[in-house]
Amino acid sequence: MKLALLIAAVDPSIGGVLVFGDRGTGKSTAVRALAALLPPISAVASCPVNSATLDDCPDWAKITDASIVEVPTPVVDLPLGASEDRVTGALDIEKALTNGEKAFQPGLLARANRGYLYIDEVNLLEDHIVDLLLDVAQSGENVIEREGLSIRHAARFLLIGSGNPEEGELRPQLLDRFGLSIDVETPNDIDERITIVRRRDAFERDPTGFVARWADEDAAVRDRILAARAALDDVEVSDAALRRITELCLALGTDGLRGELTLLRASRAMAALDLAAQVDGSHIARVAPMALRHRLRRDPLDDTGSELRVQRAIDTLGMAA
Repeated sequence: MKLALLIAAVDPSIGGVLVFGDRGTGKSTAVRALAALLPPISAVASCPVNSATLDDCPDWAKITDASIVEVPTPVVDLPLGASEDRVTGALDIEKALTNGEKAFQPGLLARANRGYLYIDEVNLLEDHIVDLLLDVAQSGENVIEREGLSIRHAARFLLIGSGNPEEGELRPQLLDRFGLSIDVETPNDIDERITIVRRRDAFERDPTGFVARWADEDAAVRDRILAARAALDDVEVSDAALRRITELCLALGTDGLRGELTLLRASRAMAALDLAAQVDGSHIARVAPMALRHRLRRDPLDDTGSELRVQRAIDTLGMAA
């Protein structure tokens, strides 16, 4: 799970991370902790959509001050009960009533631009919100045409979802939008469980001291993300590596080419995290299960899990793990 989040932080074009697993396994904790590890972004000081330059600011925001400031990378929670107006934005009722002014009040999608949109219990999200997210995720733009408003703004964000599969399945259209998919299981090792419980208890008893205790490790992770981002464009993907990626997707019978594209980007990000000059079989093997497991067709004659099917194909093709 942590590796998937790091890979997505290095290359947001991968398309997001879906974390499914048992209750109480730290899914939400890990995602929300990511916010403290992400490097800040540069944005126009008063822009409601975190635009990088004044030219990128939407006209309706009427921004004139081009001052650039560093702000934390947005990590926005989308609650299950959020209304469509809260998600997309709507007419600012207060300004309309007090000033007679037709103004736009930005929603969660505006706040999440250039950042992360996190949905806990994503498999329980209402269908009309899912449809809305699919449209925005595909276009990278939020368009509002109602209540006399005609508004559009950039809405490019990394979608992170978590949930418990026992509470319902995710719609295939939304599942396909996640670049990486992870299953988290309750740990069975006694020492590992003791360590987790001790750390959780230590945090609750003294949050400030706990954060200070792990500050150096947090800084090291942040530096690793920055170094990988800087190295990403220089990582080479040879024809041989690309052939391995394609052979793996063909062996697994994935639909379309999204599997190859995601696996290519994830392998390159994995190599960048390792500060490797080029992608090799070990990088592909490490990320293939999380990039492909949710793209496999169900095989009624094969009752093994999708991750095992990916691993079996990796072994058959002789990729080094």
